[in-house]
Amino acid sequence: MYYSLFEIFSVGIGPSSSHTVGPMRAADRYVENLEKQGILEKVASIKVYLYGSLALTGEGHGTLNAVVYGLMGLKAETFDADADYIGQLRETHRLALDAKHLIEFDMDKNIILEKETFLPEHSNGMRFCAYDENGNSLLDEVYFSVGGGTVVRKDEMDNRVAHKPYEVPYKFDTCKEMMEICRQNNLTIAELVLCNEETLRSEKEVRTGIVNLVKIMQDAVTRGINAKGILPGGLGLHRRAPEMYQCLEKKFFENDVDALMVVDWVNLWAFAVSEENAAGGKIVTAPTMGSAGIMPAVMRYYQRFALSKSPYEKEKADIIFMATASAICSLYRTNASISGAEVGCQGEVGVACSMAAAGLTAVLGGTLSQIENAAEIAMEHNLGLTCDPVKGLVQIPCIERNAMAAIKAINASRLAMRGTGQHMVSLDSIIKTMYETGLNLSNKYKETSLAGLAVNVLTC
Repeated sequence: MYYSLFEIFSVGIGPSSSHTVGPMRAADRYVENLEKQGILEKVASIKVYLYGSLALTGEGHGTLNAVVYGLMGLKAETFDADADYIGQLRETHRLALDAKHLIEFDMDKNIILEKETFLPEHSNGMRFCAYDENGNSLLDEVYFSVGGGTVVRKDEMDNRVAHKPYEVPYKFDTCKEMMEICRQNNLTIAELVLCNEETLRSEKEVRTGIVNLVKIMQDAVTRGINAKGILPGGLGLHRRAPEMYQCLEKKFFENDVDALMVVDWVNLWAFAVSEENAAGGKIVTAPTMGSAGIMPAVMRYYQRFALSKSPYEKEKADIIFMATASAICSLYRTNASISGAEVGCQGEVGVACSMAAAGLTAVLGGTLSQIENAAEIAMEHNLGLTCDPVKGLVQIPCIERNAMAAIKAINASRLAMRGTGQHMVSLDSIIKTMYETGLNLSNKYKETSLAGLAVNVLTC
């Protein structure tokens, strides 16, 4: 199934696409449904039940706050990060649904964490229940945050998407199908995606939209480089990006360089975005918030160090990078998952690594086969990656993991570009393997913070 580039890359508030962006969108959609049914003004109270991974790590991932933002009708694109929405709610216990209908709301009582209950459809489940002044039920809906900020209502879970398939000229479910379409129509992967996108919106809207996404990604790098302090959540983790940047700048001006300094720069850029995400900043899902530092870091790598080897100027290169990566993500979403709560971190960092490797290879003029090979190599060496965030925060090991994956993406691209494109393992087979591996992982290693580093870091 084809997923739109603007569905894969969307603007959200950190630190987690599945635990923050998704619940925010679900709550907003629920309130919209109340209004559509003409019962918003009848609502006297609302209870929200969070299940499974959302309950276990929701406090660290900002899920409770995100639910409130959604109920208030706030949008990520216009979110005011300086406003103290939560502080005001905790003081007054009054919440304006969709910014227009006031109800009593106590976060400690009206949001219930069902930590022992995993809904069978998906581990990121949430239930919204509205009642009138007499306690009668008005609307009861269950939603699932299935990764990348995508929200699916219970009755939509059979299709795993909240919309009908897009009517686009080039539909594909597998990499093999996508490659065949490209060869038959003499298209690159990026050109195929752009043709599809220009069926859904104008050519100008597509180009402007991608350029804006790139700007938000790179703005996050810049903010992260300059922001100092301790990340929220209780771990006391200091932001490292500002000091890393100062150190690299000092070495550059003193001509104290070495052959691997490029690695330091890539690490810096990945850290900068990941730390911004951990602080609840404005980020682009790529494809999730937990893996949002990888694509921008690899993007800035080719912008600074590799454009001389690319046949494209910067803006064209950025569009090719994003479009190619989008197609690769569409394959993972169709045949596997990008949810850490469903398949572990291989579905987040692993997919982002695969996307970035493919996009970089395309920017550098790689063939269709080399692009597939780069995407496959990147995922092959992320198989089995667990999701075990310490204290449920998108900090340890998530921040360093973004940096490691950005380097891995660059290396995967280089390995593919040094070859002919011929390879034994197809991308389709590695996607299938990733999904099967994820399903076989214990739930303790799927964003629940019940095992791994989450239980050992602070005790050993």
